[in-house]
Amino acid sequence: MAQPFSLQPLLDIMQTRADEATRQLGQLIAAEQNQRSRLQMLEQYREEYAQRLRDATAEGVTRLILRNYQDFLARIDEAITQQRIVVSNSERNTRAGQDHWQAQNTRLKAIDTLSQRHDARERHRENRQEQKIQDEFSTRKYGTGKLSDD
Repeated sequence: MAQPFSLQPLLDIMQTRADEATRQLGQLIAAEQNQRSRLQMLEQYREEYAQRLRDATAEGVTRLILRNYQDFLARIDEAITQQRIVVSNSERNTRAGQDHWQAQNTRLKAIDTLSQRHDARERHRENRQEQKIQDEFSTRKYGTGKLSDD
């Protein structure tokens, strides 16, 4: 009978940790994509609003309307600057999550390798024992293999 892998509880824990790191990394990647999408939307909105300003100035606008456009563009620019910071932080978090995921998987692979080696040793031991039993059976069934000259 095969001996159980003595580090199986550790292997189970490492598998759980690797699964959790994978889930967390997925969340970080999704959050980063979401933040990038928001930045893109702000940049696109800014470009559209700047085009409106260009169109309005081509038609002629009052100083008050021009000032309102400029103030609003300044607020959009500030929002874009803040969103770039958020994207940068999100990228940093994703890289840290990737590093954590990699470390967890490296540890899992190390324990899994030990488990596979244990399984291979146990199979080899069982095969040897089975061969020994078959050899004993063959010896009993067919005798010692010597011919007698009686």
